[in-house]
Amino acid sequence: MKTIQYLVLAAIVLGTSACASNAAKHPPAAALSGAPAPASASVARSDAITGAVVDANASLVDTSVQELARSSTMSELVAPTSRPPVSDPWEGFNRKMHGFNNVLDRFVLRPVATAYDKVVPDPVQSGVTRFFVNLRLPVTAVNQALQGRPTQAGQSLGRFAVNTTVGIAGVFDPATSLGVPKWDGEDFGQTLATWGWQDSRYLVMPLLGPRTIRDAVAIVGDMPLSPIGKIDSASVADKLQILQMVDGRAQMLPMDRFRKDALDDYLFVRDAWAQRRNRQIAQDLTGSVGAGFDDGGLTR
Repeated sequence: MKTIQYLVLAAIVLGTSACASNAAKHPPAAALSGAPAPASASVARSDAITGAVVDANASLVDTSVQELARSSTMSELVAPTSRPPVSDPWEGFNRKMHGFNNVLDRFVLRPVATAYDKVVPDPVQSGVTRFFVNLRLPVTAVNQALQGRPTQAGQSLGRFAVNTTVGIAGVFDPATSLGVPKWDGEDFGQTLATWGWQDSRYLVMPLLGPRTIRDAVAIVGDMPLSPIGKIDSASVADKLQILQMVDGRAQMLPMDRFRKDALDDYLFVRDAWAQRRNRQIAQDLTGSVGAGFDDGGLTR
C-alpha cells in the first residue's frame, strides 16, 4: 500500500473517531425544530463533468465540489425544494465530517492549489487535467460494459488507447480529432444503481467527501482499475496522487465564492452533489447517456 493510502486511512480513522461520538449529541437543526430542513439553492453542473479527479485510489479532496467546479458553466441554478435530493438521516455526523474536511481544505489544500493555479500556465494545467481524465477511461469502460453498453465501452477503450499513445499519456486529445466519441464518465456506484441499489443514505467521509453508502461500497470495485494503483514505485505513485489532488482542488477554486455566499455550506454541497448524482443514475437507467465526456470542461 502506498504512502498516500496509509495517510488517507489514518485520517479516516482519526476523523471518524473524533466525530462519531459527537454525532448523537448534535442532532440536525431541523430535527430540533420539528420542521423540514430547507434545501439550499444548488448549482447543477453540466454533464460534461467527468470525475477524472475522483480516482477511488487517490481522491483526497471533497469530490463533489471538485466535480461541480469542473463544469464550463456556472450559470445553471436549481431552485430550492422542500425535500432534500438524498436521504440524510445521519446529518449530525455528516456535518461533523464536512467541517473536518473544510478545516483540512482551508489550511492545506486550498493554499497549495491557489499557488499552483497562479504559477502553472493554463495550457499546462489543461494538459494535466486531460492526463488524469484519460486515466479514468478504463474505469468508465468497464462500468459501461457492466451496465450493458458494450459499444460505448469499446469506444472509451479506443479513446484511452489513442490518447495514451499518440496523445502522450493523455496530455493531448487526438482521439477527438479522429472522431472517437466521448462519453460521460461512469463508476461502480452508478453500476450498482443500475443493478437495483438506487436508494442509499448520504455519507460524508473524511478526506473522500460526499458519498452514499452505495458509493462508498463501490470504491472496492473501481480501485483495482486505477492505473496509478498499478505503479510499482511508491514514490512515483505518491507524486501522481498529490498532483491529481492539487489539480482537482485548483479546478474547485471558482466554486469557492458560491460556497462562501451559501446560507448553509453543508446543504449547498450535499444538494449539488446529490442532484448531479441522481441525474447520472437516471440517465444510466433510461439509457439516455449522451456523448458529452470532455477534458474536464476547462478552457484555461
